[in-house]
Amino acid sequence: MENPIGLNGIDFSPEINMVRYLQKIRQYPILSQDEEYRMAVEYQKTKNQNIAKVLVTSHLRLVVKVVSKYRGYGLPTAELIAEGNIGLLYAVEKFEPEKGFRFSTYALWWIKASVQKYILNSWSLVKIGTTAAQKKLFFNLRKIKNQLNLTDDRELSPNVLDGIAKSLEVTVQDVTDMNMRLKSHDGSLNTIIDSSSDSGTEWMDFIADTKPNQEDVLAYSETMQYRRNLFNKALVCLNKREKDILFKRRLYDKPQTLDDLSKVYHISKERVRQIELNSIKKLRKAIGVAN
Repeated sequence: MENPIGLNGIDFSPEINMVRYLQKIRQYPILSQDEEYRMAVEYQKTKNQNIAKVLVTSHLRLVVKVVSKYRGYGLPTAELIAEGNIGLLYAVEKFEPEKGFRFSTYALWWIKASVQKYILNSWSLVKIGTTAAQKKLFFNLRKIKNQLNLTDDRELSPNVLDGIAKSLEVTVQDVTDMNMRLKSHDGSLNTIIDSSSDSGTEWMDFIADTKPNQEDVLAYSETMQYRRNLFNKALVCLNKREKDILFKRRLYDKPQTLDDLSKVYHISKERVRQIELNSIKKLRKAIGVAN
């Protein structure tokens, strides 16, 4: 996982045993405001990794606290903490202590942004949304429903939909669509349809494969090769000027105009057109004879 300030000696991914991880991060002392400011200023000047390490480790518990609010999305807590820790690293790198804010206040934004980005990218194979309003809807809809005691999967009433839409500054349709998405999480195509049966039939078995089979691909390839060979043999019936005009008028990505070719060969545009059409007739005749 990317380490934006290159710190070594810190495991930013929590262990599978969360109890051990929590015990480990409690060993790091919490800095006072003066200590925090002094170290932040010093790191800004020197980029000393030892200073950065102290700033990071003293706020690892803040990451755990933030992640605890995002446990309802079905993603591993360890992965959420790891992403939050990466956000903390960016906060250390970009923090400007002279602006007067506590580092924890500044780091909170980076931690949340990192965790939310991971959730949006991992929660569903289908993109949830890119606008700030859609992201706000995704992360607040469940919270609002819990506050309204709407914890089941029933449809939301028009009044509730309208109220949520106004509070989050989105449309009623946005709320309806997001509610449906949250109720029906992505499922695996390899899920067994009937677990009580021994057939082992999966949803994947009912999806038609629209790709051509190997026989069709081979037949198409042979047909195209045959046509190319036939065309190349037929070209011998054309002289150099006829070939040039035919290619430049019919086979180039950007065909040349009659006027352009008339100037090249010092003939009229009508004569160029006649040569083009006669060349096509000759080719058709040659291919007909070859068949």
